[in-house]
Amino acid sequence: MKRRTIATPLCWILGLLALSAFLEKPAEEKFVVDTQASTLVWTAKKVTGAHTGAVKLSAGELALEGKALKRGSFDIDLTSITVTDITDPQSNARLVGHLKGEDFFSVNAFPKASFALTSATPQAGTTYLVKGKLTIKGITNDVEFPASVVKDGRKLTATARIVVDRTKYDIRYRSTNFFENLGDKAIENEFTLDIKLVAAAQKGV
Repeated sequence: MKRRTIATPLCWILGLLALSAFLEKPAEEKFVVDTQASTLVWTAKKVTGAHTGAVKLSAGELALEGKALKRGSFDIDLTSITVTDITDPQSNARLVGHLKGEDFFSVNAFPKASFALTSATPQAGTTYLVKGKLTIKGITNDVEFPASVVKDGRKLTATARIVVDRTKYDIRYRSTNFFENLGDKAIENEFTLDIKLVAAAQKGV
């Protein structure tokens, strides 16, 4: 009888603690990425120089829990790749076509790339150490990078630079990892994506 008397208050205490933790959990606030206001700029380097361009986002979502970044994802429309450093129309179109072809992103088979956040650890100020899964050409790899996330009323802006090793996504063209004696025709394995996500609080939230 005494054991039952002790157990009952203990159950109540544990139940109240669990309820308290549930009630104190901050509500999640969802933000939908504005694909027109957001930007994604790519830079790829080679022995003799570099190329730059842009690509559009097709969708994206971010979520805060209290003031902390908790979820995030975005899709990249690889069919929208552009080159911004070549002014000659024919040369520009030639490089765009090459990037969309099988030597690089195989856009006909894989028109979309995507990123999904797995964790965001707060750092100093507005910075987070973001970890997630980046998928290109149907191949998914872990990536991590610092990102700044700033909330201004119902607007959320996230900026980051992601360094991508293209060889992990079966993009081998002129890579010294796979080809010898490339000389000044070699292209660096890593390229960068400078991302700015502009998102608005979901309506009704």
